[in-house]
Amino acid sequence: MSICLKNATYIDWQSLEFKKTHIIVPPQNGKDLEFTDTIPDSKGLGKDDIVLDCTDKLVTKSFGCGHHHIYSALARGMPAPQKTPQNFLEILHYIWWNLDKNLDLEMIKASALVSALYSVKNGVTFIIDHHASPNAVLGSLNIIKEAFEKVGISHLLCYEISDRDGNRSKEDALAETDDFLSNGNQGLVGLHASFTVGNELLKNAVNLAVKHKTGIHVHVAEDQADQDDCIKTYNKRVINRFFDAGVLEMPKTILGHCLHLNESEISILKKSPAWVAQNVESNLNNNVGLTNYSKYGARILLGTDGMHSNMLRSAIAAFFIGQGTEGVDFSTMYQRFRNIHDYLNQNNFNGDDNRNLVILDYDAPTEVNTNNFLGHFFFGFESRHVDSVIANGKLIYKNKKLLTMDENEILLFSQEMGNKLWRKLKA
Repeated sequence: MSICLKNATYIDWQSLEFKKTHIIVPPQNGKDLEFTDTIPDSKGLGKDDIVLDCTDKLVTKSFGCGHHHIYSALARGMPAPQKTPQNFLEILHYIWWNLDKNLDLEMIKASALVSALYSVKNGVTFIIDHHASPNAVLGSLNIIKEAFEKVGISHLLCYEISDRDGNRSKEDALAETDDFLSNGNQGLVGLHASFTVGNELLKNAVNLAVKHKTGIHVHVAEDQADQDDCIKTYNKRVINRFFDAGVLEMPKTILGHCLHLNESEISILKKSPAWVAQNVESNLNNNVGLTNYSKYGARILLGTDGMHSNMLRSAIAAFFIGQGTEGVDFSTMYQRFRNIHDYLNQNNFNGDDNRNLVILDYDAPTEVNTNNFLGHFFFGFESRHVDSVIANGKLIYKNKKLLTMDENEILLFSQEMGNKLWRKLKA
């Protein structure tokens, strides 16, 4: 079943070249988009082919999230913690680690479905997720996978393995990761952060990543406390510890945050093939600091860190913060926004080919063209402009309505599971 986008204004996501054209989106993986001056007539269309009128609309490659935590989806409006956190470690103890320990498999399903729904509404068709649910580990990755695919989006998943919740949770997480990857699913080996990962676990995680020819997805120096613990416990800094363990040798490795690095660590990082995930809104929310990511090289992804599923919002926030911390320009931040495509392509991950498109109904107050596109991107584009979404050659969102599932059912289920979680948090 092909999709014909007639009267489209197509924007090449790399060159930003504009093209007035009709676009044929093939259903088969590996097939290129077809640009044509002629709209197929009824004889040239199959009975199941779809025609969308894209007059006055912009069509470009859809978006991706380089670091998400879908397990936090039910946190919005949650009860206040028993104690008001005074620092980052207390934020983890009293909020996020309390929440993740109370998740069950039903709640995880709701979190994944509603995160996928919000992602599609924001033009996002690929999520790199970092999951945690210490008392509901086994089967969790498959539940997330199935929920994402039911909505229609692609994914690169991992479980956040840690020593913090005891041996049983750790062993379950190692087994869950090994089982998920052994069954042919693409994914990464997840770790929480250096200060909750002992040497034995770090070695086992690296061996697991080598076994499955993948990489590590881990938080790095999100707060100075991570560095302090590493120096005290291992007599080395976090990047040095991970470098010595082989984490940075893997081109699929993603290092989240990387805020509190010294010049020596930055030098090691720049020489490695590993990628960094930038999450400025989360950093501001947790008051852990900001940094100059321009020093880290070009392999930087943008993520949401579970704050939301809106990558346009993440890019705009990173741009405004980056003007003060890095002096960034439009093109630098737009490249970071799009780097997820390069990461996925270079590492041969599936689900992000050219048949992933977003159709924007952008009510521009001024002309939009190749030369000023980035000005509109950072000062004009919003999630409300996402009109329709095509994922892997399939129309999953049309005229602001999800086609693959009932949106109301997802939201009602999410609200039900949210209330269930909140009751547990209050107990």
